[in-house]
Amino acid sequence: MRISKLCGALLIIILFQLHITDVMAQNVVKVMSYNIRLDVKSDGENWWEVRKNKVADLMNYYEADFIGAQEVQYHQLQYLQSQMPQYQYIGVGRDDGKNEGEFSCIFYKAAQYKLLKQGTFWLSATPDSVSRGWDAACNRVCTFGLFQHKKSKQKLWVFNTHLDHVGTIARLNSVKLIADKINELTKKENVQVLITGDFNSKPTEPPYQYFASSFINTRNACKTPYGGADTWNSFAFDKLPNGCIDYIFMKQNAAVVKFATITDSYEKKYPSDHFPVLATIAL
Repeated sequence: MRISKLCGALLIIILFQLHITDVMAQNVVKVMSYNIRLDVKSDGENWWEVRKNKVADLMNYYEADFIGAQEVQYHQLQYLQSQMPQYQYIGVGRDDGKNEGEFSCIFYKAAQYKLLKQGTFWLSATPDSVSRGWDAACNRVCTFGLFQHKKSKQKLWVFNTHLDHVGTIARLNSVKLIADKINELTKKENVQVLITGDFNSKPTEPPYQYFASSFINTRNACKTPYGGADTWNSFAFDKLPNGCIDYIFMKQNAAVVKFATITDSYEKKYPSDHFPVLATIAL
């Protein structure tokens, strides 16, 4: 009888430990931001057709739960989907709200996360319709989704964007618009928000500083970030990268277990003219 009770107690302890381990694993999320560079034949040896398998291989290797990707044209999106079957995506083309123009899409692991809500808005004075904002050179969008972890039932908002490369007024107004949208969507429910994107703004510039006043740069929150801060490499393998413009922000303070600027290369070339950044966050 004593042996039976002892075995039962040990079984309870083991099951409890397994439960705690499982819960801890579920509360850690890996998120990547990656500007993959659109398909431009004038890129020559760095043309999309030459490097597309390298981009897909990188995404598959690092196994992020969420990937906020920028400069993604529809045919690029279709290729990545064919090479990354574990991911589904949300997002629309910025030029027609369907498939035309670049996407600021979000890839997510469909086996682990359930999509509850999704949307895209334009970075302009008329965000609910296809439009160009202020002094921007292009239409710009922000895509967002509310996800729920299938096991833990924990919810998480993910936003992804690409700010204009020309318009200084547009960049500043865009981050204000994104911040307002986040506050609007989260005011009724206390849910963590992760924001990925190519902000085309360095830490010394007003758009970054405005956004960083309300949201936490996960690189800065990590005690030991791996790799340099600069993320734009311009495909120049023999030169130092010039500018930190790609970020992963979070709304609520959380432990950033790891943060890396990924500088993987092949044959003295980079998969894109931006380095991806990857954060591992304990929610």
